[in-house]
Amino acid sequence: MTTREAYLDAIDAIATGHGPVSVDAERASGYRYSQRAYLIQVFRRGAGVFLFDPPALGSLRELNDVIKDEEWIFHAASQDLACLREVDLDPVRIFDTELGARLAGLPRVGLGAVVEELLGIHLAKEHSAADWSTRPLPQSWLVYAALDVELLVDLRDAMYDVLVEQEKVEIAEEEFQATLRREAKPPRQEPWRRTTGLSTLRGQRALGLVRELWEARDDYAQEVDTAAGRLLPDSSIIAAVRENPATKRDLGALKSFVGRASRTELGRWWAALERGRASTDLPSLRGPSTDQLPPPRSWADRNPEGDARYKAARPRLQHMSEAMSIPVENLLTPDHLRRVAWEAPEVLDLAHIGEGLREAGAREWQIAATAPAILQAFVEAHQSFAQGSESAS
Repeated sequence: MTTREAYLDAIDAIATGHGPVSVDAERASGYRYSQRAYLIQVFRRGAGVFLFDPPALGSLRELNDVIKDEEWIFHAASQDLACLREVDLDPVRIFDTELGARLAGLPRVGLGAVVEELLGIHLAKEHSAADWSTRPLPQSWLVYAALDVELLVDLRDAMYDVLVEQEKVEIAEEEFQATLRREAKPPRQEPWRRTTGLSTLRGQRALGLVRELWEARDDYAQEVDTAAGRLLPDSSIIAAVRENPATKRDLGALKSFVGRASRTELGRWWAALERGRASTDLPSLRGPSTDQLPPPRSWADRNPEGDARYKAARPRLQHMSEAMSIPVENLLTPDHLRRVAWEAPEVLDLAHIGEGLREAGAREWQIAATAPAILQAFVEAHQSFAQGSESAS
């Protein structure tokens, strides 16, 4: 629905429904620069399915006021929450069937696979990567979008039964709340350093040229709201820097310089190259410092005792993951283990291991489940490392 009158009528209908509300959002990733929602689907028993057009309607605050106290059902909520909050839809309680599927140990967690596993219904996913900014939307796309959200309530009930059977309801509820509370990641410093193929170039000047081209592309992508890679692929940026054309004509003649805007905006790209060549403010060869730990493959030389702790704990968590039928990355985020292994607490006991995990961001159920195994691994690693040091001396 695209008119305010139809929107308000839909809200009245949803208010008369009962039970939780299933919600989904469709973006145009890969087509548009923004990650805004171009379609929002809502289903509630006793009310039906409603399809909202956010670009036409703007804020959906009135809808939020009607359903804010209900449980909202998602499949992969973390993918939709940001774009929903942009239009003032902000749940306080959710059930995430994708996350529930992970915690339940299902072999595949995509919506189609989980629906087929638990409901016995084959759900076609042929429009999942469509350009949802298209207007008008084809009828077949709208049917697809409606089915996605219509099945979520039944899927939630079936998933809840599985979690009850596996005694994982409390774990799931804690994970759902953690998803809601998770803060958006801060903007990446020097995002141009993620340009695919950057590692094949050498020298600060080359990095400066990539930076100028990347930023020119990003500015234009925002201006025309188009995915940057569709305008000028990363491979074209790398090719232009590697080939180092002497003139704008030479740049336009490069067969490897492709993309929707490679020729129509040739002046823009040439100006970026000229700025990069003239710049005296060249980027460092290494990226900005972060609080990221060095990769574990380097630990044996840089922190051998931390390496011993990490290598002792990993197989224990893997074994626990298999025993609990929870993927190891959901049992404990890998970075959380790396942080407590790199610099273990001075006192190796459950309280200090738990506090280290908590500071890293682990949830309470994860701490309760994994801290004893991590403690035992760290103690054994410490003893083994100490014995090895004594033998060496």
